[in-house]
Amino acid sequence: MTKPQDSKAIQYLGWAATFMSVVMYVSYIAQIQDNLAGHKGTFIQPLAACLNCVLWTLYGLFSKPKNWPIVAANVPGIVLGFLATITAL
Repeated sequence: MTKPQDSKAIQYLGWAATFMSVVMYVSYIAQIQDNLAGHKGTFIQPLAACLNCVLWTLYGLFSKPKNWPIVAANVPGIVLGFLATITAL
């Protein structure tokens, strides 16, 4: 049987992990800038991250109840991973 404080701690952990995921995907901005400046990076890693984020976002949206930390953590990865991919091509 879980205690209410355990659920609260898990909720805080989920949002802390969400914050770190967003920080990780924001780091794509530097790669996007380099790509646009003509210093092309590989498209494979950001494409894989983008597709992974799509799957995790769908998982979070279709879970019962919805898993908002997972959704919030992965939406920036979809957008920035896609931008990093297309600018690397």
